[in-house]
Amino acid sequence: MSTMNIPMPREQLERVVRQVVREGFAAGLQAGQPQMAIAYEPNLVVNISARHMHICRQHLETLFGPGAELTVYRWLYQPGEFAAEQTVTIIGPRRRMIDNVRILGPLRDNSQVELSLTDSVALGVDIPVRPSGKIDGTPGCVIMGPNGVIELPSGVIRAERHVHMNPADAKAYGFTDRQYVRLRVDSDCKTTFEKVLVRVSPNVLLEVHIDTDEGNACNLVNASGVELMA
Repeated sequence: MSTMNIPMPREQLERVVRQVVREGFAAGLQAGQPQMAIAYEPNLVVNISARHMHICRQHLETLFGPGAELTVYRWLYQPGEFAAEQTVTIIGPRRRMIDNVRILGPLRDNSQVELSLTDSVALGVDIPVRPSGKIDGTPGCVIMGPNGVIELPSGVIRAERHVHMNPADAKAYGFTDRQYVRLRVDSDCKTTFEKVLVRVSPNVLLEVHIDTDEGNACNLVNASGVELMA
């Protein structure tokens, strides 16, 4: 079943529409339109990005068979992105394995595995912190699917904590693309994370991604508030 035939859920469509309206207010304010009297306020969301794999077409067909397509298990916060039903097994040195690593869609040009520090210890691989897509010089692994096995020569990383934002959000915060900022999480384990990478792009929703270890350390699921700071 092709992902093109699966509609985006209503809640995600509503988020996208709200964001378009918010950007319209921001553009109106910038243009000095008098009817745009409401200040633009970014809607900050922080989510935990659990271990996962991004996959290219060639590797998908090797692992799941010729003509294989990713199928939607759950839509993610960002428009068009989803957790797929397909999962793989990651195999490290000395046959240490992590089962049921979920693939995220849509397909990418290059395959990549994103793990936490705890995962890297369990797998027995020294995994560097990198921005997504920066995989030169990173370790590889063996990946097993139901129809085949691939040896990934590189591409296993601990994803650098980052925030997705569109130009209107960046303007509201006074941030620029590739700038590093701080994230404060208010909870019973109040924590401030340094070096959160800003990634500015059109057509994205404002969202911070931290990994499972970081989310557990600050008790994110029970947080009373979050804040981005320069």
